[in-house]
This record gives sequence, C-alpha cells and structure tokens, in this order.
Amino acid sequence: MWPFRRDDAPGPRGERLATRHLRRAGCKVLARNYRCPVGEADIIVLDPSTKSELGVESVAFVEVKTRGDDEGVAPESAVDRRKRRQLTRVARYYLSHHDVEDRRVRFDVVAVVLPPDGKPRIRHIPDAFEP
Repeated sequence: MWPFRRDDAPGPRGERLATRHLRRAGCKVLARNYRCPVGEADIIVLDPSTKSELGVESVAFVEVKTRGDDEGVAPESAVDRRKRRQLTRVARYYLSHHDVEDRRVRFDVVAVVLPPDGKPRIRHIPDAFEP
C-alpha cells in the first residue's frame, strides 16, 4: 500500500477505531474495505442486537468518516447523496453474492473525530439513511 495509504493516516485510523467500537457493541465484522465492481464499503457487520426487537439480525453497511477536531463540520455530513447511492449499489452487489437471507439491511455511519491532543470521539449512527 505504501506510499499511497498510510496506516497512521486519519482515514485508516478512524476505520480501525470504528471497527473496534462496532465489535465492542456486539457486532460481527463480515468485511472491512470490501471492494467490488460497483464501489467500496468501509465495513460490513452483522448486528445480532436487532434480533430481539425485530426478530432478525441486521446486516449493516457502514460508512466511516474521520475528521480532525478543528474542522468545524460534523464528519457524517460528508455522506452526501452520491455516497449514499454508491453504498446502496455496493450493498446490492454484496447481498447478491453472499448468503444473508432473512436479515434486515441497514446503512450506518460511524463518525470519528481525532482531536490533536485528546481522546478520539466515536459516534455510531445506525440507520443513518434509507436507500
């Protein structure tokens, strides 16, 4: 990957923090940086916590947005219409190629803020948008 992508860069660091956060919340990571002919999903997880409420587990396609503390804009605001369409296409492709029947599908955003001298702040937004 070097020199094009550094693991200590904000994007990869935010994705690692988001993955750890989702695992601690009980999600099973199905894929990270899933690439297919129609695009990429940062993280795909199976969320068993929805089974008690909805009767089925959920497959969540997660977009991770990482920003520095001083940028003044919420990271999740970067998930625009184009990004939502692209993630929806990736989800359709993934679902057509993997056995995930009887699962609810949702689209989440994990916003990661990396202040220069403080603890990272992670905000998980389940069902952040509808396809």
